[in-house]
Amino acid sequence: MRVLAAGDHFITPELIAAALLDQLDPDGLDIGELTLPWPHEPFGPVDGVSEASGTEEQLIEALLDAEVCVTQTAPFTERVFAARPELRMVAVARDGPVNVDLVAAARAGVAVSFAPGRNAVAAAEFTIGMMLAAMRRIPTAHAELRAGRWPGDLSAYQEAGGELDGATVGLIGYGAVGRIVARVLRAFGARVLIADPYTDGEAARADGVEPVKLDELLVRSEIVSLHARLTAETRHLLDAGRLARMRPGAVLVNTASGGLLDYAPLPEALRTGRLGALALDVYDIEPPPADWPLHSAPNVVTTPHLAGATRQTAHRAAAVTAAEVGRYARGERLHHLANPEVTEGSKR
Repeated sequence: MRVLAAGDHFITPELIAAALLDQLDPDGLDIGELTLPWPHEPFGPVDGVSEASGTEEQLIEALLDAEVCVTQTAPFTERVFAARPELRMVAVARDGPVNVDLVAAARAGVAVSFAPGRNAVAAAEFTIGMMLAAMRRIPTAHAELRAGRWPGDLSAYQEAGGELDGATVGLIGYGAVGRIVARVLRAFGARVLIADPYTDGEAARADGVEPVKLDELLVRSEIVSLHARLTAETRHLLDAGRLARMRPGAVLVNTASGGLLDYAPLPEALRTGRLGALALDVYDIEPPPADWPLHSAPNVVTTPHLAGATRQTAHRAAAVTAAEVGRYARGERLHHLANPEVTEGSKR
């Protein structure tokens, strides 16, 4: 069986190949390697799929005779599936196969799997760091000191930040990441509210968090953190109207998806103090343009889509996808099938 390890500079082809060799008999296994440019070059849309890296031509060439491909960002479009009818499975090493045209895959009879929860720990830990950085103005203090200035005014009452201990923190979305964030926040002594229509309320209360409606969460929370999955339903979930319902001076954190948040009203909300601070790891346009209004807005912490980027995440993603390839090769049921209309197991 020929497998293409279409890695990048985070989940490398070497990591994928090593994970595959843990799952498959090397006899009769041919692993090809392709290195895509992400994250050295930002990913983007490619012919109907999003967050993809590399070109269709590059992928089509590398897929020659491949039955399976393991990837994080390769653009699996209708054109790619049409050009490589021998392909039977794509294992995507991320939480969702946004770089795969699932309709085209199903039409071609290609099973598509993914790796849910691969970066949950990394994203949750990063979220807590972003909360603390925004509340305590750590990046501002660091920049001032590096520039040779002693920012003593940051210790003045009007400029001083708050504490997580005793704070009310609202989490919009209570999936794998949200649950870990909640657990850590409770260890800090925070009260945690959650808004998630798909979460069982009794189970959430057993976790020590309080399920509420979204509007109530916005009114009560001193810190609001986004953890929902981006869908047509959740796009711009926090728009200008909902942002206006937040407590004056609240902190807003988004490490989940740029599309969940309407970025247009944020600069004015910060300048008026309606928002006390903003921490962003994801954006509506990546990377943000040089004239992006939030570059000059006060009390903003920004990072370049780093929340899930740990070495442990890369190893975990490679292992989860390789395990799915092992199940495929043995004709077993796939655990994380994105297009169940395709017959599971080996088609060889």
